Amino acid sequence: MANLAFLSLCIIFTISISSSNAISQCNGPCKTWDDCDGQLICINGKCNDDPNAETNICKNNPPSVPSPTTDTCEPSGTVNCNGIHPVYRCSPPVSASTPANLTLNDFSDGGDGGGPGACEGKYYDNNESVVALSTGWFAGRSRCGKMIRIQANDKTTTAKVVDECDSTTGCDEEHDYQSPCKNNIVDGSIAVWNALELDSNEGIAPITWSMV
Repeated sequence: MANLAFLSLCIIFTISISSSNAISQCNGPCKTWDDCDGQLICINGKCNDDPNAETNICKNNPPSVPSPTTDTCEPSGTVNCNGIHPVYRCSPPVSASTPANLTLNDFSDGGDGGGPGACEGKYYDNNESVVALSTGWFAGRSRCGKMIRIQANDKTTTAKVVDECDSTTGCDEEHDYQSPCKNNIVDGSIAVWNALELDSNEGIAPITWSMV
């Protein structure tokens, strides 16, 4: 009888361990996309619809997307202008739905973007959908000229990467005396804001983005 009881406990323990590794469904816990069922992807530790796939599997229980943070990489120093600002050489990992903050930039000659775009050395009209990325995401010009997909406010648009939103320095003439960018910034033209139907007067808005 003792052996039988021990065997029963082993079976229960094994089932318990196996169930902890089960594929998660809507809002179930996950660490990677492989932990999620079907077309679901892992977003902020929970399985949910892929915004890029426009599925509605979890439409009755949509995920809550927290405001983007800079906790995923450490600052590499500080700069002091109108307060002390951290500087970064890294950005959060890029995924199929990367949380970010959209800021507003005027890429035209004489605009608040300062000098010409780092990628092509030129300015851009306000009706062009262009963006600058934080230093870590700019990745040493490797994303120059590439298109990214931006989602917010139930809208989607695309924009061309033309510049770096410098997270390593600022407060000088080259950067129009602005503070360094945070490491989770997509700095978009007014055309990007208009396409997403966002209020540009607010100056900053939570978004997600991915490579096209």
